[in-house]
Amino acid sequence: MSDSLSIENYLRSVAGRIEPHLAALADAHRGHPRLAAAIKYALLGGGKRLRPALVFAACEAYGGDPADPLALRFAVAIEAIHTYSLVHDDLPAMDDDDLRRGRPTVHKAYDEATAVLVGDGLQSLAFAHLLASDDARAPQLARVLAEDAFLMVEGQARDMDGEHAALDEAAVMELMRTKTGALLSGSVVAGAICAGVPVNEVLERIRPVGLKLGLAFQIADDLLDLTADTATLGKRAGKDAGAGKSTIPALVGIPEARRRAEALLEEALAALAPLGPRAEPLRALAQFVLSRKK
Repeated sequence: MSDSLSIENYLRSVAGRIEPHLAALADAHRGHPRLAAAIKYALLGGGKRLRPALVFAACEAYGGDPADPLALRFAVAIEAIHTYSLVHDDLPAMDDDDLRRGRPTVHKAYDEATAVLVGDGLQSLAFAHLLASDDARAPQLARVLAEDAFLMVEGQARDMDGEHAALDEAAVMELMRTKTGALLSGSVVAGAICAGVPVNEVLERIRPVGLKLGLAFQIADDLLDLTADTATLGKRAGKDAGAGKSTIPALVGIPEARRRAEALLEEALAALAPLGPRAEPLRALAQFVLSRKK
C-alpha cells in the first residue's frame, strides 16, 4: 500500500465514498439557488480528500471499522470545514488568490460576497451534518471539530500577522500547528475516537502523531511553493515567497526544511509501528504527505 500508485488509488476510493455525500449536503439546502450552486462548486472542486482519508485510516489503524457511519459523517463534516477555510483563505482580504485546484476560486467564479457566504454556510452545514447523527459519540466529535476549526482560524490570524512583520521560528511553528496542523491532527483524533479509543488516551498518545503529520504537511507545502510550478500545483506557485511570508524553508533553507519534515514523518511512523498491518493505510498516507507533488 505504501507505493504512490496504491495511495493514489486509496485517495480516489475515499473521494468516491464521500463526494456523493458532499453533493447531497449542497443539494439539500437549495433555498437560494446561487448560494447552493456556489457551495457545490466549492465542495466538488477536486482536491486530495486527505482529511477524510486520515479519518478512515486512523479508525482502521486503532482497531475500528472504517465503514463506521459516524466516521463517514465526520469525514464529510471536516471536508466541509476544510473547504470553507480554503474559500475564505483565497479572498482578497486574505491571500488574494484567483486559482484553486486548477480552476477559478469561488470569489472569482461568483463574487466576494458569495464567497464569504459560502464559507459561513459550509461551517454551519458541517456541524448540522455531524450532529444529525443520534450516535452518542457525535457530540464529542463535534467538540473536537469546533476546537480544531477555531485553532485553524487562529492560525490564519497568525499568518496575516506574518504579512506585516517577520516571524521567528517558534512563531512559524505555532502558526503551522494551528492553521494546518489542527484539522489534520483532528482527523486522526476523530478516527481513533470512532475506533473506541478513550478520549484522554487519544489526546495524550494519538493527537501528537496527527500533529507531526500536520507539521510535515505544511513544511512540504511550503517547499512545493518554492519548487513546483503553477500548472502542477493547481494554484499560484511562489506566492508565499513573493509576499515575503515567514516559512520554515525561508528561515532555515530548503535542505534543512526537508530534513525537518522527514524527521517529523519518521517520528510519526515510529509511533504507528506497533499497530501492525491494520495501520498500513495510515502509514501510507503519512508517507504521501512528503512525497506528493501538489
